[in-house]
Amino acid sequence: MQGKILIMSPRSLRIILPFVFLTAIALCSSSARAHEFKLDAVMNSFITIDRNEAHLVIRAPLYLFKAAKFPVKGAEIDVDNAGPAIARALEGLQHDVTLFEDGRALAAQRALGRLALPSDRAFESYEKALAHVVTPIEPGTSIVIDQGYVDAHFTFAIASPSSEFTVRTAAARELGDFLKLTIRYQPLGEPGRAMVITSRSGTVALNPTWLRAAAGFIGLGVVHIVSGYDHLLFLLCVVIPLRGMRQLLTVITGFTLAHSFTLIGSAFNLAPGGAWFPPFVELAIAMSIVYMALEDIVGVDVRRRLLLTMLFGLVHGFGFSYGLKEDLQFAGTHLLVSLFAFNLGIEIGQILVLSFMLPALALVRRTLLPGRVGTIILAAIVAHTGWHWMNERWDALIRVSWPSFDLANLTVLLLWMGGLALTGGAVVAIVSRLRLEQQAPEAQGGRQIAAGHAGE
Repeated sequence: MQGKILIMSPRSLRIILPFVFLTAIALCSSSARAHEFKLDAVMNSFITIDRNEAHLVIRAPLYLFKAAKFPVKGAEIDVDNAGPAIARALEGLQHDVTLFEDGRALAAQRALGRLALPSDRAFESYEKALAHVVTPIEPGTSIVIDQGYVDAHFTFAIASPSSEFTVRTAAARELGDFLKLTIRYQPLGEPGRAMVITSRSGTVALNPTWLRAAAGFIGLGVVHIVSGYDHLLFLLCVVIPLRGMRQLLTVITGFTLAHSFTLIGSAFNLAPGGAWFPPFVELAIAMSIVYMALEDIVGVDVRRRLLLTMLFGLVHGFGFSYGLKEDLQFAGTHLLVSLFAFNLGIEIGQILVLSFMLPALALVRRTLLPGRVGTIILAAIVAHTGWHWMNERWDALIRVSWPSFDLANLTVLLLWMGGLALTGGAVVAIVSRLRLEQQAPEAQGGRQIAAGHAGE
């Protein structure tokens, strides 16, 4: 019996192609050793607020205190005669790590300090660290030069525990982001929070007001979109073929709704975990640029462009979330406010970018690359850039470890595959409905014309 060959129409291919494209990314995986990032320099600290006092207990690597000039014996610190050097180190710490109350720099009423061995584990908790600092080091303890710690406890008088407290570190500015200050903050009568800052973080609020948190995260959102070249290139791909403000607003609104959904979901830890997912998202973003650019070359249906932009917007939302994840530590107790403020900042940045991008694009079309040929050339340039990013990000992706296929991970995979299938079916149904609605008036008009001819 002769077999039949199934030939799909161009319209069907255009609907199915994006989902095949995204599924292909998910199936391209390989196991490799993961990269590990090691912190070169860390200062550990606790900041605790009582009714009338604030306490800063801090541990800093000994090699940061060259100016203190610790006495040495051979290759070791002369611990028994290190008192004056410890006093100088405490002065340096007070100068470099500053605590503020309602914008006013606090001066320490009391300062205690001591040296500690590299193997000491007292800073595992606030209570252990506090007891450790007041306990003198054993005479004759051997600490190799630059191999131990300076531990300190500063006590500050405060006006009220409900004040807004901020902190700033200026320690070893030449190290930039390589010197990190970890803070475990314990306000009075509230859950504790942890954060990591550097000298480039500026003055950071430990318990920000909702207004301060909102203002800060709006700024972060603007900076994130303006400095995110892959997101900007995707926006360029989206707007290249569009004509008219209505088309533009419809598609950009769809992109906004889609990336907001995954951005907020990721902030509440609903995104897949593991070292593989961030580079996978980065690769998917690069592939979305290439795909949209190729679509610009072959021709675009505006209704389909809206649905594709929303589909890829879900992926870009995960990308936005990674820019936000490190900064959520500065939200204090205002997580939802900060999330919406960050998203608002992204939209403000998007509007700013488009206000420059659209006139520039119109100028290029009018003077340098007019007509359909101009669209093809612009899209080809974008596709070329996206292709290079794809190759680079694929190389990064194959170097991370992928999750083992145990029952839990297999369940998550099946859920995601089911979600992708449902999304694909919904998109196909919506596109089909839109086409039927468009074809109905045309068919009605045709019947009226035919009836008119028959009456004649």
